[in-house]
Amino acid sequence: MPPRDNPSARQVCLGTELRKLRERAGKTAREAAGLLAIDQAKISHIEAGRVGVGEERIRRLATFYSCHDEALIEALCAISREHRGKGWWDEYRGVLPPSFLDVAELEHHAAYIRYLQPVTVPGVFQTEGYARAMFGSVIPRLPVAEVENRVEHRLRRRAIFEREVPPQVEVVIHEAALRMRVGGRDVAREQLAHLLEACTWLHVTLRVIPFVNDDFVDVTQTVLYAGGVVPQLDTVQLDTPWGGLYLDAGAELDRYQALLDFAHQVALGPTESQQVIHNIAREL
Repeated sequence: MPPRDNPSARQVCLGTELRKLRERAGKTAREAAGLLAIDQAKISHIEAGRVGVGEERIRRLATFYSCHDEALIEALCAISREHRGKGWWDEYRGVLPPSFLDVAELEHHAAYIRYLQPVTVPGVFQTEGYARAMFGSVIPRLPVAEVENRVEHRLRRRAIFEREVPPQVEVVIHEAALRMRVGGRDVAREQLAHLLEACTWLHVTLRVIPFVNDDFVDVTQTVLYAGGVVPQLDTVQLDTPWGGLYLDAGAELDRYQALLDFAHQVALGPTESQQVIHNIAREL
């Protein structure tokens, strides 16, 4: 089977963790290839997520690398058992950019999720009207069919809340995002009402950073922190003008956890945040 041209973020994560285990063990790619009786280039492809690797080989490599973290090994094996075409987001492969699929897959497998939003509502909480206004304002203009596919995909991301055990979701959103009249007054009012409803869900905590906050926090970048079933699978997704950027290095994860912790600290409590949303909605 030829190498994948566009491995998913999950596939890249699996390969990255195998590379980390190998490097930590002081083993070379050539030694790993010798263990599995494969070409050294294939090890490189496996560690880049471009070639799949079976559960039996993962366990052999883990033993070879003296890894005794059973929880991590099981998590990596679980990723190896995932196949394209099994998730609802796979219906959009070849229809939407890969970054859309990666975000949906990341959220689907997350044990918990933390969002930090500066000027827009998190995608997973957007209403149909809000999402359509967002995608309808993209420059250059998107074809009508492209807009509809993006809106449909965005709404289907809500499936995470329908899981048997939904992830714990923490949202820190700046007041600026709440006051943006995306789509006009009616759409903005409907969006705020939906956020107020989401505030009542047991697995969702929403906090607002008000304009009057005395402690400045740099929330100029949208952050999605997806906690894995084990810490090694934690992933940060950042929006950039060139698409989604995925980070999983320890120092980077620590940096964004610290940023999210500080944003949480300076934001209003859940009850006060709901009141702010309610007041803004009344002003519309």
